[in-house]
Amino acid sequence: MITSKSSHELAYMRKAGEIVALAHQAVSKAIAPGVTTEYLDSVCERVIRDAGAVPSFKGLYGFPAASCISINSTLVHGIPGKTKLRDGDIVSVDIGACYHGYHGDSAWTYACGNISEEAHRLMEVARQSLFEGLYQARAGNHVTDISHAIGEYVYAHGYSIPRDYAGHGIGSSVHEDPTIPNFGPAGHGILLKEGMTIAVEPMVHMGKPQTRVLHDNWTVVTKDNSLSAHYEHTIVITKDGYEILTTANKEELSDNG
Repeated sequence: MITSKSSHELAYMRKAGEIVALAHQAVSKAIAPGVTTEYLDSVCERVIRDAGAVPSFKGLYGFPAASCISINSTLVHGIPGKTKLRDGDIVSVDIGACYHGYHGDSAWTYACGNISEEAHRLMEVARQSLFEGLYQARAGNHVTDISHAIGEYVYAHGYSIPRDYAGHGIGSSVHEDPTIPNFGPAGHGILLKEGMTIAVEPMVHMGKPQTRVLHDNWTVVTKDNSLSAHYEHTIVITKDGYEILTTANKEELSDNG
């Protein structure tokens, strides 16, 4: 069931989103060559718990960590461990926090040290594709208006989009209806209404769209070993457009930050 959230529910989601944003700020400062993904996960979890929330992902469907940390050709659901970051890596960190029963969810891709120009361009296009989708997030539009805007921007820049992963509704559960694809024709799916909360999350490949899941049954990688980037914000549909909930400062509210 797709629901519009009350002002009381949105207050909890704003707080959850702020905590997610603070965790991102902390982990972004900790990313450096030689740092383990396990350490980055501990940074995320500490920020979340110190703020009075709990990690949304830890234990969700059996996932073992507070955050998903995915390096280079890993698309999503990378399990933190002993892997050390290397200079030139790009690192996607997906973080969720639950505050008083309501969730915030955001992913961002970070550079570790000196990255290639190709990697930088991939990150820029993937990041902007998120905002291209958000421009279509307003009451009266269809869900796939978001999808179409993301896909057309990514394809125009020569990249591809994995077919099996998408954005989603969010609220008292991490994953709620509707599903929000990152490609496809506009004008389909439900109509967006004021108070709906969704997580928009484009995932972009430098190479072909095909993926495979590793033997841990979690880690998703690009089949051709090409680089991948992932960006996500939790938003609420407003009367005039959208409000980003996973932010800790006003700069995050536009595509200029």
